[in-house]
Amino acid sequence: MSDFIVNIIHRPEMVPEYSATVTGHGKKEDIGDKKLLTESLDIFKTQQRVAHENGLKVTIQMTYASLFNEEAVQIAKDDHEKFGDEIALSLLGLPCEQFRKKYKTKDFCIWMFSMEDKKAIVNDVFEKFHDAFGFYPESTGSYYLDAELINYIKEAYPSVKCAVATCWEEGPKAYHTCNNSWYTFMDGGPWAPWIPSKVNTHAPAANEAEDSGIVAIPHLSRDLLACYDGNGSNFGTHPQNVLRGMIYDSKTWEFPYLFNLIDQYRSLEKYNNGYAYNMMFVGPGWMNKMGRWEAPYELLEKSYSEGCRYYGDLKKEGKLLDMTMAEFADYYRQKKSYTEPECALWRDILYGSDKQLFWYCDPYMRAGVNMDQGGAIFDLRPYAAKLEWPIGIGTDHIQDASYPFLIQEKYRAGYFTHYAGEGTIRSAKVCRGGEEVDLCLTRTHAHFAEEKVLGENGKSKAGAKRILTLDPVDIEFCDLTVKLQTVITFEEGSGEIRIDRKILEMSDPDAEIEIREYMVACYGTTEYTENMTGITLGAVDEAGCRQYIDYEYKCRDLAVPGAECVSASVPQIKTKVSMRSSGGAVGIVREGYAFSPMFTLGFNKNVRNKEVFTTWLRLEREN
Repeated sequence: MSDFIVNIIHRPEMVPEYSATVTGHGKKEDIGDKKLLTESLDIFKTQQRVAHENGLKVTIQMTYASLFNEEAVQIAKDDHEKFGDEIALSLLGLPCEQFRKKYKTKDFCIWMFSMEDKKAIVNDVFEKFHDAFGFYPESTGSYYLDAELINYIKEAYPSVKCAVATCWEEGPKAYHTCNNSWYTFMDGGPWAPWIPSKVNTHAPAANEAEDSGIVAIPHLSRDLLACYDGNGSNFGTHPQNVLRGMIYDSKTWEFPYLFNLIDQYRSLEKYNNGYAYNMMFVGPGWMNKMGRWEAPYELLEKSYSEGCRYYGDLKKEGKLLDMTMAEFADYYRQKKSYTEPECALWRDILYGSDKQLFWYCDPYMRAGVNMDQGGAIFDLRPYAAKLEWPIGIGTDHIQDASYPFLIQEKYRAGYFTHYAGEGTIRSAKVCRGGEEVDLCLTRTHAHFAEEKVLGENGKSKAGAKRILTLDPVDIEFCDLTVKLQTVITFEEGSGEIRIDRKILEMSDPDAEIEIREYMVACYGTTEYTENMTGITLGAVDEAGCRQYIDYEYKCRDLAVPGAECVSASVPQIKTKVSMRSSGGAVGIVREGYAFSPMFTLGFNKNVRNKEVFTTWLRLEREN
C-alpha cells in the first residue's frame, strides 16, 4: 500500500509582500491601508472555501499581522472546529504597523535578524498567538529557519513538532531572475521532508542525538529538473508558480504541466518505500485582484481552484491523504528512520527532452546524478560535515544560508566549459591510443532498485542499498568499439557512493583500454570562487606511505601507482572527501590554478573485456 500525502497550507498575510506593492502603487506607503487589509482577508477566505469545497484539510499558518485582526482569528477558530484545520503560526508576514513600530525595521525575513532579535520576535509572535487562541502552535515556518533558531523555538515552545524550514534551490538563480534584488540564498537543502540536525537545518539528523526535535518540510514542492536548471520560482506545485513561469495556454487557460508535476511527485513512492509527499503553501498576495505575473485575477483564481480540485479528486479516488502539518510530523516519525534516504528518479516533463536526473539525500550527503551526462554526479553537498553556519545580522553569513557544495555544475561550470579551465563534475574518461572519450558526452537512462535491510520496527536501516543501473553506452575509437555499463550504489549509513564500470563487450576481445575515474571539485555557495589556500590534497600508497600537496595554485600533481586512497581536506567547510578503488590503479591528485581554482582526485586503470573497475567516493567531517 502506497501513501501520497499533501499538506495544504494557507497564511492570512494582512500585508502580503506582493499585494502591498501593487495595491499601493503610486501612493505613499501605508501598511495599515484598509483596502489592502480587506482584500487580503477576502482572498484568504476564498482560498479556504476552495480547499474545503474539495474536501481538503488546511494548515492555517497565522501571521503576526493577522493575530491583530479579530476576523482572521475567528475564521481560523471556526474552520478548525468545522473542517479540522490546524491553527499554526508562520514567521512570515511579520510586517505590520505594530511590528514596524516596535522593531523599527523593514526587514521581514526572520533568519536575517540578529539572534537577540530572533528570540524577541519569536517570543512576541508565539505569545500573541497564545493570547488569541489559548494554546501554543504545533507547527510554524518561514522561507528558511536556521538551526540556532529552530533549537530556540523547540526549547521555548516544545509543542512545535513541524516547520517549513527551507526553499529548495532558492539561491543565486532566484537572485538573478529577481534583477539581483532577492537577497535570500538557501541552496543545497532537501527537496522533501526531513528531520533537521541541531547544527545545520539543511543537513538531516543521523541519529537521536542530532535530532532538532521537529520534522521539516520544504517551502513548495519544486520541479527537480527545471528548478535546478533555471529559476525555481517558476516550477513548483504552487499553481501561481506555473503562471509566473508562463507554463500555460494563454488562449484556453489550461495548465497540464501543474498536474503532470503533481503526478511525478506521486510517482516518487516507487523509490521511497511506498511513500510520496507534496505541498502547496499559499499566501493571499498571489491572488491579487489587480492580477499578477501578467495574469488577470480570474486566471489566478482558476489555477488555484483547479489545483485544489485535482488534489480533491485524488482524495476521493483513495489516491491521496490530506494531512495537517502536525499530523504529517507524527506520520513521518513513524514511517522513516534517521538514515533512510530520500530518492527521486526524475524526468523532464516540461521541455520535451529525454533528460533524466536522480537525486539522493541522507544525513551524509545530497547528490545529483545526470543520465544525460552518462551518470555524472553534478551536485554534491557534504552533509557529513554537519557544518555550523550561523546566519543573520552579527554573523559571517547575513543573507547566505546555503549549504556549501563540493560539486555544482551550474555555479562552477560542470563538464561543458571553455577551453581554459575545468568545471566541477564526477565522471570518467575512457582512453585508448591517444583518444579520449568522457562519459559526460554519452546519453543514457537509469533503472532503480533497492536491496532492503529492515529493522525490527520495519524501517529501513544502515546497510540497505539504492542502486542505479544505467543502460549501456557504446564508445567508439578508431580501431575499437566498447560497450560499457555504469552502476551507481548508495549504501545507507555509509557516507559513500560506489561506482562500477563494467566492460560488457569489446569489438576486439583481446584489447585493452584505460578508465580514468575523476572528481573535479572546489567549495562554495555561489558562482564566485573562494580562497582554496589551506586545502590539503593527499595520496596513500599500498605501503601506507603518504604524500601531500598543500594547495597554493601551482598546478602540481601526484600519480601514485597502487594507491589505496586519494583525498582532499577542505578545512573551510570541515570536510574530507576521498576516493578509493578496487585495486591495481594509479591514484591521481591534481592542484588547480588561479584561473581554474579546482582540485582533482581520481584513479586510472587499464581494463580488458568483461572486467569491472570499481571506485568509492566518501564524505566525512574533518575538524
